[in-house]
Amino acid sequence: MFEVLFSKVEEKITLNEVEKEICRSLFIPKKLRKRQYILQQDDICKNLIFVEKGLLRSYSADEKGNEHILQFAPEGWWIADIYSFFTGENSAYNIDAIEESELLLITNPALEQLYERVPKFERYFRILTQNNMVAMQKRLTSELSSSAEEKYLKLISAYPNIVSRVPQHMIASYLGLTPETLSRIRKRIVS
Repeated sequence: MFEVLFSKVEEKITLNEVEKEICRSLFIPKKLRKRQYILQQDDICKNLIFVEKGLLRSYSADEKGNEHILQFAPEGWWIADIYSFFTGENSAYNIDAIEESELLLITNPALEQLYERVPKFERYFRILTQNNMVAMQKRLTSELSSSAEEKYLKLISAYPNIVSRVPQHMIASYLGLTPETLSRIRKRIVS
């Protein structure tokens, strides 16, 4: 464990062995079974979650029970309810495993220790935050101005293997489409 985390971190900053050991001491490894929750709506999000192996999703459910998927998190991705994590307020989201997963968790106090003991991590998380803001802005723009087919093509271009790993109804939910609409789009693209 930690191979994927260190590989992703070192795309942005360089760590020596002492800094890696500090990192190892502050993260909590966790395994999740398929369909197992790591966060449920109305609980407080106590961890930032890094996916070493597997695939998670973050979603909310409306009063009719319809799921609205906000994010997929494959290997090398972070996931959490950031608002809940930093404020201690109840979460608006559920996070569960689509596949069996191996995770690394870090609490807010441990994250503060990481910043203090390995200051480079503040830069790393600043870069991640900037990238996340750009991605969220692009997704919002796409939601407002792209056709359903364009949204699907952007998704498979950005995440080519997601279609083989995620059930079609979840992809439809992420794109804000019905499964039937997504099915028609996929048929048009194939033909």
